[in-house]
Amino acid sequence: MPANPVRYGLSNPNEPSLHDLPPVRYGAALIAVQVEVRRAEDGTWRGRLLFVPPDAPAPAATGEILCGATENELWESVRDLRDHHLRDLYRSLAE
Repeated sequence: MPANPVRYGLSNPNEPSLHDLPPVRYGAALIAVQVEVRRAEDGTWRGRLLFVPPDAPAPAATGEILCGATENELWESVRDLRDHHLRDLYRSLAE
């Protein structure tokens, strides 16, 4: 089975890793979006979204709302997110 390039070189998938997603526009600001991915103790893959507004002291983060039996399944759920989903998630955290 070929290695997944997302985790290439990482020795411990239980340690969370951050990946940048394209930013989303919220009002006049561009909000940086990251996804934190890790393998849980039960073997499932979990992820949460981090939103980093300009000049914010800390990112706003969701819970581990992304889940997959495999890492590829988790990334499919990330790819299925559209800009309007990300904007709504950010708005729910920011307000």
